[in-house]
Amino acid sequence: MPERALILDFGGVITRTLFETHPQTEQALGLSPGTLTWRGPFDPESDPLWRSMQADEISERDYWKARTREIAELIGADWTEMSDFVRAARGASPADVIRPEFLFTLQRVKAAGIRAAILSNELDLFYGADFRKKLPFLEDFDVIHDATYTKILKPDPRAYTGVLSDLGLAPEACVFVDDQARNIAGARAVGLATVHFNVQSPAESYAEAMTLLGLSGETS
Repeated sequence: MPERALILDFGGVITRTLFETHPQTEQALGLSPGTLTWRGPFDPESDPLWRSMQADEISERDYWKARTREIAELIGADWTEMSDFVRAARGASPADVIRPEFLFTLQRVKAAGIRAAILSNELDLFYGADFRKKLPFLEDFDVIHDATYTKILKPDPRAYTGVLSDLGLAPEACVFVDDQARNIAGARAVGLATVHFNVQSPAESYAEAMTLLGLSGETS
């Protein structure tokens, strides 16, 4: 069987989104329950900043910079980077926010001899390099292509061709999974098979990816 690879975005696909973990964030930061009301894709109508991002009026980085500033002001923190927020909210136990559907899928694809890669716009920028050390499953990835260092952001075609070059594979040998429509469009433009990840139905999205890779669609 020809060599294949699964290429995953990180935030939202491998980890639960920060929108899904407001209770944990509030507890970690000493905020009253219900303080954080922005819900992004889970309630776009109540999150104008998210709608601006989806309309390409601001970048994803701009969105999270704004949220970082807001929360820093709430708790009186001197944060300058998104990673400051994430470390405070998730740093003590990052494994708790990893999607179980991802862990099952990674186990399946590796057992089938399928390679695995991460293509992220901000893995270390948002999470901090020390975050990685607490996630042993990252050692199972053949390639981690992080725009924190390359400075080339999805949906720039060079982001996708860069991870393909690292893998040594053609686009048709790979399946790319991302939760942002613009990044899916960019991947399709270079010939990648894609799954537009639904953060509200992660099991369904991972099942679709496994089917495209020729595996059964079970996710647990």
